[in-house]
Amino acid sequence: MASQEIETLTQALSRLPGLGPRSARRAVLWLLKRRDAALPQLVEALAAVQDTLVECGTCGNIDTRDPCGICADPRRDARSLCVVEDVSDLWALDRARLFTGRYHVLGGRLSALDGIRPEDLAIGTLIARVAAGGIDEVVLAMNATLEGQTTAHYIAERLEDYPVRITQLAHGLPVGGELDYLDEGTLAQALRARRPLG
Repeated sequence: MASQEIETLTQALSRLPGLGPRSARRAVLWLLKRRDAALPQLVEALAAVQDTLVECGTCGNIDTRDPCGICADPRRDARSLCVVEDVSDLWALDRARLFTGRYHVLGGRLSALDGIRPEDLAIGTLIARVAAGGIDEVVLAMNATLEGQTTAHYIAERLEDYPVRITQLAHGLPVGGELDYLDEGTLAQALRARRPLG
């Protein structure tokens, strides 16, 4: 049996997304085997993050400064704003380096079942950013779930009175996907979003 301290570390790691009890145990064993090199680096990195992480007051991103590196970057197109549900979505989109504008993190999505209402999300600050002017396009990059699409529809309605172009990420067939492996919802969306060839 492991000591209480090792068990506590294992339990703490098992609460992280993507790590269950077995994966956490393997991670702890790996750290213990390399405790002279890996463990001090991990402890130092965790301490540094704990002391310096802040939420960007402009977009809701998580960074070590406010405004975040994206909002402070003068090379970013301030006229284009991409709205995402969570910081993880922002990071995924920005990793692709295809969107050169700025972001707005809602902090979730509307969900009647979970009791998440518009006032529980950063929709008011989004409307304020658009109302301040200087934004030509709002890209709604919600997840392709019922709640995500409900959130996108609600935001589109709220932005109707502003002179901005509202666009949404395309949904449908994944690159390299085979039709017989796709679910009916994905196929239906791909058919609805079809476009002329050439």
